[in-house]
Amino acid sequence: MLGIKQDALAYELGDDWNQQKVSLLEQKETIESNILHQVAAILKIPVEAIQNFDEEQAVNVIANTFGDYGIGFQRNENPTFRPIEKLAQLHEEKIALYERMLKEKDEMMARLERLIEQR
Repeated sequence: MLGIKQDALAYELGDDWNQQKVSLLEQKETIESNILHQVAAILKIPVEAIQNFDEEQAVNVIANTFGDYGIGFQRNENPTFRPIEKLAQLHEEKIALYERMLKEKDEMMARLERLIEQR
């Protein structure tokens, strides 16, 4: 349901795991606590979600979460990010930085000229 392949889960579980072993694990009625916690961490779901798994409820949650009207599917029709404005802002920042660098250069040149005149 989460779209994670058995091979990928086996890889995350470690070297002594493979696709066949994960397949056998899926068929078990009872899973050892340490393995259950590892699997839950890899899948980024609570242990309780596996322990209290109900396929009908899970399908309902997924359908209502990731459909066109679910909270998981959110489309921003009016994005606030405006690339032209962002580019203009970056351009202004570069100009300001360049102007500061020129001012510092002019100040440094003036100091050097004063030092040369003093000698």
